[in-house]
Amino acid sequence: MKIALDPHMHRHLSLPEICRLTKELGYDYIELSPRPDFMVWWTRPRAYPDAIRSFKKAMKEHDVGLATMQPMYRWSSPYRDEWEMAMDNWKRIIEVAVELDNPLLISEFGRGGSVERSQADRAGLHTPEACENAFWRSMDVLVPILEREGLTLSIEPHPEDWIETMEPAVEIIKTINSPAIKSSYIAPHSFFYGDDLATTIRATKGELVHARVADTFNHKASSELRYIVNPPGSTARVHQHLDMGEGEIDWDVFFKTLHEIGFDGVLSSCVFGWEERAEASNRFMRGEIQRYVDKYWK
Repeated sequence: MKIALDPHMHRHLSLPEICRLTKELGYDYIELSPRPDFMVWWTRPRAYPDAIRSFKKAMKEHDVGLATMQPMYRWSSPYRDEWEMAMDNWKRIIEVAVELDNPLLISEFGRGGSVERSQADRAGLHTPEACENAFWRSMDVLVPILEREGLTLSIEPHPEDWIETMEPAVEIIKTINSPAIKSSYIAPHSFFYGDDLATTIRATKGELVHARVADTFNHKASSELRYIVNPPGSTARVHQHLDMGEGEIDWDVFFKTLHEIGFDGVLSSCVFGWEERAEASNRFMRGEIQRYVDKYWK
């Protein structure tokens, strides 16, 4: 099992500095999330040769590995130009992953098209069905490339995606029927995935290779008043990425069920809510994750 750090709260640091800090905080692996100087949200990676060489050199110097990379492209967009650009970007980031000896890519099913364009859509093009069909076209393009390169792509249903719940998402992954496509479980999204934590995790058995760890409150609880959103009647829903113990995830159930289904993949700390004390937060998370791993993987 690999325990990794998502360094999003430290993204102001250079990649070599991220390598140093990752080791100082007690982690042996990095989960590389989008950042403006390397792997950019929605657009072509800025991973030029010198940047790749510098990153690889720093990982070696600080004795850390790259556990995962998280590309975010609009592969479920029903708008042809956005979808084609997403395919171009995916092909390039796969090349980068190979150059970095990174075996696991992680991403989301996707909300579909860009927010501005989909919200202004009066032609009815942006439907869940259209987004799902675009996703399937993406799989037709990317799966053969991933299989050829020996890479794994792990996907999760994110809040506001065209698919939010875990069980049908796993059915889609099984339907793709490729060793290159697997499932991710993001703990702070648990209350979107389903109503029972253990049942939801068990649905991923045989497919789960990656799980992200952070806490959140149940946005559906207390008459949906755990979070109060204004103005009244707003359809916005809130979740957080907090330190373990600050929300309502039952961590004994979470880790016990992961062990029960035979999980032996990447566990990553993905707290986003404490930039003002980011180092303390990520150091605490390293210790807590290890405590539960020691408890259930004896």
